Order: sequence, then structure tokens, then C-alpha cells
Amino acid sequence: MLITASGTYMANLSEDDFVKFNIFTGQNYSERKVSKETPMHLGIYQKREDIKAILHSSPFYTTLFACSNEGILSELFVETMYYLEDISYIDYFHPGSQELAEAVTTQSFHSNIIIMRNHGVVVLDDSLLEAQMRLQTLEMACRMILKAKESGIKLSLIPQKTVQSFLNDSFYKPKKKMNNSIESS
Repeated sequence: MLITASGTYMANLSEDDFVKFNIFTGQNYSERKVSKETPMHLGIYQKREDIKAILHSSPFYTTLFACSNEGILSELFVETMYYLEDISYIDYFHPGSQELAEAVTTQSFHSNIIIMRNHGVVVLDDSLLEAQMRLQTLEMACRMILKAKESGIKLSLIPQKTVQSFLNDSFYKPKKKMNNSIESS
């Protein structure tokens, strides 16, 4: 896998800020030290063969929701129905801890978005482009929900029956199935 090196400034990444790391042997092919969050990424990649991209981030609105008990709605518009269908939450664990890695890995069997309470989010998908779209949709939904509350606008949710019809029958994109069979291995 490629992962950011320890101490990188995320807003200004260059090619030298990434470390090539073997997910099976633990070998670091770089001079730089890997991110302290490597165990979390390794757990997902080792257990979810379908995952090719993981983004661990703390965008403002998503992190605001991670620091609250406010729910994130997926029944708002096309992209939220598709990308935010399954969101999992885990309690706070210290960054880089084995407890965090285990909690995130466990939830990765149930969701491609894992909100880490009082920390941020982990988004996983089968490509970097899809992971970015999932993260952008999440951030937009959190901002939309907050702005609606601030301005007193009541959001209209798409009925659950319509959501299921969209996910199963609309041909927007093929619905991604969770690869739960790997959990038992």
C-alpha cells in the first residue's frame, strides 16, 4: 500500500510524502517512517480484498458531526442515497492505538464510512475516485444538515421505499455489496 509518512502536512502532499508498505510482511520500502495510523489501514486492507483506497480525514463538518450525537441523513438526494447508505460509528480511541485499529477494522465489515467519535472519519472504496466522492458527499451532507438546522429549514427526506428502489432498480450505479464473508476468515 501507499500511505502518508509520519509527520506529513496533509494540505501540501508531494510524492515524497508517501511510503510504500507491504500489507502482508510489514516491510517499509521507504526511508521515512509510516503514519502512526498504519495498523488501522492494514486491518482494512488485510480483511477487505475489495478495498483499494482508504481515506482517513477530519473535514470540518464531518468532524463536527463526529463530535456530536447528531445523525447523518442519507435520504436527502441521489449521491447521499448511494454513497452514505451504510455509516458506522465507533467510540473514541487514541490515534494510532491498537484499539482504534481493531474497532475500525471490525466496522469495515459493515460499512464503507466509519465515523470515529471525536476524531474524524475513515472512508473506504474500490478506487481512490470513489472514496473521494464518498468523502465529498459526506462532507456536503453534514454541511447541508447543519445549515438547514441553523436557518430553520426542515429537510424533506426521501421515503425509505423510494431509497430502496433507487439503490436496487435505478441503474444509477451498481449497488456495492459489503463483503461480509471475509469477516469469518
